[in-house]
This record gives sequence, C-alpha cells and structure tokens, in this order.
Amino acid sequence: MSRDGLPRRRFLQGAAVASGLVAAGTGSAAGADQASTDKPEPFEGAHQAGILTPSAAQSAFVSFDVTAASRSQLTDLLRTLTTQGRALTTGGAPSNPGPASPPIDNGIIGPSAPGDGLTVGVGLGASLFDHRFGLAAGKPAKLTRMRTFPNDNLDPAQCHGDLLLHLRATHRDTVLHALRQIARVTRGAMQIRWRIDGFSNQPRPSGAARNLLGFKDGISNPSIDNADQLIWTGAGEPEWAAGGTYQVVRIIRMLVEFWDRVSIDEQEQMFGRRKDTGAPLTGNHENDSIDYSHDPKGFGIPVTAHIRLANPRTAATEKTRILRRAYNYDRGTDVNGNLDMGLVFTCFQRDIAAQFEANQLRLVDEPLVDYISPVGGGYFFMLPGVRNSTDYFGRSLLT
Repeated sequence: MSRDGLPRRRFLQGAAVASGLVAAGTGSAAGADQASTDKPEPFEGAHQAGILTPSAAQSAFVSFDVTAASRSQLTDLLRTLTTQGRALTTGGAPSNPGPASPPIDNGIIGPSAPGDGLTVGVGLGASLFDHRFGLAAGKPAKLTRMRTFPNDNLDPAQCHGDLLLHLRATHRDTVLHALRQIARVTRGAMQIRWRIDGFSNQPRPSGAARNLLGFKDGISNPSIDNADQLIWTGAGEPEWAAGGTYQVVRIIRMLVEFWDRVSIDEQEQMFGRRKDTGAPLTGNHENDSIDYSHDPKGFGIPVTAHIRLANPRTAATEKTRILRRAYNYDRGTDVNGNLDMGLVFTCFQRDIAAQFEANQLRLVDEPLVDYISPVGGGYFFMLPGVRNSTDYFGRSLLT
C-alpha cells in the first residue's frame, strides 16, 4: 500500500495507461493539430528541455510530496513521468480504450494534442534524499532546502517539496492538460504540495517582456555559450548528476496597490532603468552596456538600484551570474481584498550558494523590498536529460 492508502497496483495501472498514450502519441504525431504553429520540443537529450530556451508564454510550477512507499515505487514513478512526458511533448491522438473504460486523455485540448512547444521538467528537492529511499549517498553536493533571507515572508505551505514538475507551453490549456494527465497517472505515488501558474506578457512595444511592476524583465542574462561554466553541474558532484543543474523557484508577491502610487522617477531610481524603454538610466536602449567604473558614486545609476546590486558587473561577480527565467502570476485577491499578483522568479546555475545566494544577499534591504514580498518556492536539482528510448528520469541515480 502507498502512504495515502492507494494500492501500488493502481499506480502501476496508471503507468500502463501512460504507456498506451505514448504509443499512440508517437505513432500519430504527424496528425497533430495543424493549427498550432509551434513545433514539438525534443524530449530526449543530455539535458532536460526548457532550461536554455527562453521563457514560454504559459507555465506551471508544481511541487509534490512523494508518497511512494519504496525505492521500487519511486523508480516506477520516475519511469511514468518519463513515459508521460514523452507522450505529452510529442502530441498526437491517444488510443481509445473502449466505451466501458475511462478515457486515456482528459480531452480538454481536443481529440489530437498539439506539441505546442510543451516541455516537462523534473527536479528533486533535498527532502527526497532522506532515509525513505536509500538515496542519501547520491545527494547532489550543493542541494539544500531553500534558506530564508532577510525581507522574506515565507509561507511554509508554499515552500520546498520532494519533487518539482515544471511545465511550459505556448497555450494555457496545453499546460493544464499536461498537469491533469500527469496528476492522474501518478496518484498514489506523489501528492501536490503547492502550485503556482505563470505567464509571460507579449513584449510591449518590443524587446523584453514586462513584469507586473511595469518594467522590462530579464534584459541581462549570460550567454548560453557559458552554460558549462555557469549552469551544468561541475566538479565535486556525484557521477550520476552529470548533465543536471540546480533550479531556484521564488514566488514573489508584488504590492502593486502601493507601487502604483510611487512616482515614475522614484520607480526608475529603484530599478536603475527607464520604465518606458527599459534602457539603463545612463543609456538610451534596453540593451545598452553599463560600466559602473565610470559612475562610482552612483550619480547615473544609484548604488542601491536593483540592477546594480544584482549584477555589479565586476570580474569577481561574473562567476556569480545566473540564467534567469521569470514569469508573472495572478492569483486574484487575498482575504483582505488586495490584489495577489507578482513574479515567479526562477533561475538555473551549477552552485546555488555561490551564484543565486550571492546575488540575493547583495539585494538585502534594497529600496524595492518595500514593494515586494517573497512568500514561497524552493531549491531543486533538475535531473539530467533522458538520452534515449530506454532511459528515464533519474535512472543514473536509482541504478
């Protein structure tokens, strides 16, 4: 029996259903919805899809507590996630189990699913490497629980987790379809702990998209040509972890009612960029270079500006750069009738302490903290990619 009382065979039946879906999906990919202009993202490779690619229009970050009762059941779970991920990203029409059986597919995106640029990412939290599955010796060297920083207001119900599912696609219904399919076939092996849905705005009028404070977001990112130095795991990691990376997820609420009463000049001083164009305060265009050595006193860009603290652009801090991906979120209103919206900040790096945490500590007590409140998230190790048809998520860890 699993921890929530569901028999193991019921979970395995779900895995078998998933296998039926992938067989149908791969066999009929050419018949997928032709109205979608997005080609399917490759599922197999040395690294998981959805890391180096730019932010998608729609996303979901879902943290789970693993309820599998044994190492063999954990293996079954990761195999099922692989099978289902391959089927969903490929697209196509599922097989028909007959009128007396529940449908294999929930049908919310029609009888033939488009690839729609969907990616299915899987990461593991530090808590999975406890006594339950005998994985302690294989724990990634730099994986810890997310720490609490000054200015945080973390809600324990929205933090941490054994396993992270990161879904990205062009359309919202594709993400919801994938989440429901995966939740159905893995029930009894993992249970949702917290979830946050994100979206990316269209660039207005061009360039980088804007966050819900109205500023262009993600203008400065390291080149993916530096992935081996900044993103993928390096020396000191277990051999099985090669090809993986560390992902940080932070749910950051924006106090937009207060922000909207602040003058444009003050907002720009806090960010260090123009609100209309995204240009640094010392430039004219969003991608203009910045050289703080010419402005040591902060007359052009204040020394307390967000962009200056986050990326001081020195030789030493080049090693702390992160691959930043961010999404907006909108959860309606809170119990007091205030707007509950903000940023799902996420980033990838090879060393959370040396990169993300080093950056975050520079931002302690920045002026912007009066208008934002980190409330949840976690640290996760994104598994190496699935290399071929016989491979599965976490195989090198479990075998």
